[in-house]
Amino acid sequence: MQVNWTGVFPAVATQMNKDGSIDYDMTAHQIEALIKAGVDGLVMLGSVGENAALEPEEKIAVLKLAVEVTNGRIPVLSGVAENSTQAAIRYVQKCEELGADGLMLLPGMIYTADPRENIEHFRSVAAKTKLPIMIYNNPGAYRIDIKPEEFNQLADVKNLVAIKESSGDPRRITDIYNACGDRFVLFCGMDDLVMETQVLGAVGWISGFTDAFPQESVALWKLLSEGKYKEALEIYRWFTPVLHMDVHAKLVQYIKLAQEMTGVGKAHVRAPRLPLVGEEMERIRATIQKAIDTRPKL
Repeated sequence: MQVNWTGVFPAVATQMNKDGSIDYDMTAHQIEALIKAGVDGLVMLGSVGENAALEPEEKIAVLKLAVEVTNGRIPVLSGVAENSTQAAIRYVQKCEELGADGLMLLPGMIYTADPRENIEHFRSVAAKTKLPIMIYNNPGAYRIDIKPEEFNQLADVKNLVAIKESSGDPRRITDIYNACGDRFVLFCGMDDLVMETQVLGAVGWISGFTDAFPQESVALWKLLSEGKYKEALEIYRWFTPVLHMDVHAKLVQYIKLAQEMTGVGKAHVRAPRLPLVGEEMERIRATIQKAIDTRPKL
């Protein structure tokens, strides 16, 4: 199965009201702003989209909204973060019905599967949908590390087409290529490794802080894709203090605060996440404000 997934795919935040309910109008506004900025695709309901904190019917409503607002202009993928393989199968089949263009599939939540169980999970879900699937590897967040040789064991599954690599080790890009050749489309999954992984062969970037700084993210990726590394490095060095926040446990709060400060979203999150307070709020706000004050001319 062939896909044309390349470029900047923001992990879109699910916008909330102060009471924790979903703000569908602001979510739609955010999607439109991202498309206008020139992103190449959208990943709804990933970690930044607070997937695990949403009710099943809310996930369906958010994805339906994204498909309708996007209206075929760019691909719309949905994160799949369920506790059981059967629940994941039910969800991906609903995504197919709603017109999603693809899926970003996580290992089963809560249970720390071993490699045999994990591979069976991906195979079982992929067998029940015709949609192309990106496998999401994020051992720091989800306690399961999918090794390059394990990806190779999935190479015969035709609709497993891409990998979001978030191990934090840019050497993994090369290791996956050496193990699997060009079988999978490789995406950078950590904001503060985008330049390093692009140089090594990643053809796309699933980014959190694109939600708050979409023009800068698109410009950075364009320069990297054109091999203009000196110009890209200027933007990357400006951006990196903010991008480091993407790998923190509170990345959702940090990204949403940045969205509020740049005027493209709200800082509200859903419990058990809580708003930032005290010294942490002051420190994060100061870092974001410095980035706003020193934004590069594009």
